[in-house]
Amino acid sequence: MEASKVIDTPIATATRLDMNESGSPINQIMYRDITGSLLDLTASRPNIVFSVGLCARFQSNPKESHLNAAKRILRYLKETQNMVLYYPSGDNFNLIGLLLCSAPVDQTTVGRFCALNMAKNPVQHKRTKHIDVRHHFLKDNMEKGLICMKFCSTEDQIADIFTKALSREHFEGNRLELGLIKPN
Repeated sequence: MEASKVIDTPIATATRLDMNESGSPINQIMYRDITGSLLDLTASRPNIVFSVGLCARFQSNPKESHLNAAKRILRYLKETQNMVLYYPSGDNFNLIGLLLCSAPVDQTTVGRFCALNMAKNPVQHKRTKHIDVRHHFLKDNMEKGLICMKFCSTEDQIADIFTKALSREHFEGNRLELGLIKPN
């Protein structure tokens, strides 16, 4: 690993790992040690959460392709070992949260702007009467000024770094937004 090639992202955008991967099985204990150590690192390196989580799915029967994916993360970490998670001090720090919409188990889809429009629109529409008043947590907290909801375009979704493999440009932008920087 010392002479390994420099890697810009912890996982390639074309990476597809599967339980039924062809290839030779590898030592489970070694693979579990690697993924366990990587899981520990995710506390201070949120930029590797997705790729490590993907590798961690294959603990019971890891193949060579799974090990190669884990080694790619290690090569990425070697290249970015000086990065630090930085949160500025002072009164101007804005904590930005992620909105997760939940739905009843029997509901399979939700419109793109549904939750946002319902929270901002004070008028109760006929089609939304089925939602009980006790479920208006977002709307109530918006009225109190405790939270602010805004539309976020696909290009600006910082959460993408936690959910999918990204291109180098998109990955580096999201990594910076998370507060991971190289100190001077």
